[in-house]
Amino acid sequence: MERLEPAWDLYRTFLAVVRRGSYSAAARELGLTQPTAGRHIDALEKTLGTSLFTRSHRGLIPTGVALAIVPHAEAMAAAAAALHRTSSAEADDERGTVRVTAGQLVGHEVLPAILSTFCSRYPKIEVELTVSDHNEDLLRREADVAVRMARPKQELLVARRIGMVEVGLFAHRQYAAAFGLPNRPEDLPGHRMIGFDREAHGVRSAGGVAGQLRREQFGFRCDSAAVQIAALRAGVGIGGYHVQLARRDPNLLRVLEKTFKFKREMWLAMHRDSRVTRRIRLLFEHLASGLTAYVKGSHSASSSLTTARAPKPRDRV
Repeated sequence: MERLEPAWDLYRTFLAVVRRGSYSAAARELGLTQPTAGRHIDALEKTLGTSLFTRSHRGLIPTGVALAIVPHAEAMAAAAAALHRTSSAEADDERGTVRVTAGQLVGHEVLPAILSTFCSRYPKIEVELTVSDHNEDLLRREADVAVRMARPKQELLVARRIGMVEVGLFAHRQYAAAFGLPNRPEDLPGHRMIGFDREAHGVRSAGGVAGQLRREQFGFRCDSAAVQIAALRAGVGIGGYHVQLARRDPNLLRVLEKTFKFKREMWLAMHRDSRVTRRIRLLFEHLASGLTAYVKGSHSASSSLTTARAPKPRDRV
């Protein structure tokens, strides 16, 4: 007898169980009951003819087969989400859903003000924002528009260079009052530095002085950029921050400005086929204008959108 392909809802439950580690947690995420989540996994295991999880004191542990399936299930999830967004409106409508992805710092502190004006201007367009330092795959349509801190290289993407973002070292006045500030780079080991724990790629890719930093040099470690900035503002230690953002807080003091500074490119990207979808193109152009104002050092990127529009550079495909 020919074996039927499992339905998507079974794989959706499977992914939730892998991520959450239990039927109950997966059920809460998906809005199901715990018995329903269990039945979904039982049905998937029966259809595939293999066991997908083993029980332990830590919860449900994926088997080797389950781990091999995960990337394919994630691709199905991305395709299902893209299908939902694509079908949310006609291509030339000013309504429907658009998904944006950005790193934690840009997503938390730069985009909300820019997106606010977009949402006011286009109230029928729904915006989804994914904040992660792991790049969402535009080719698999995990997002429609991406803000990148490096030039996208995939041939099927339309990429626009926004400009250079300056990054420097800063400390809160509270920290400076308690511990002073370094006068030379050689003084830094005597201070508590704020930096990464396990995820070093963002710092390494910046190159220069930043690319030479090591985990052991940080007295406060966290891979969340949002938490790092919260620690900086709380006076925990000295950390890196966008100069444009630091200017907004009079309590932040620049540290070793002449010796520790570097710049990172900011790019905006979307899939080449998305240019025909009006809501995506509208958001792309809006973000390009707002982010251009931001990298130029504007204190309010969102307000600048209402008074001036930056010239549109040519997109690079």
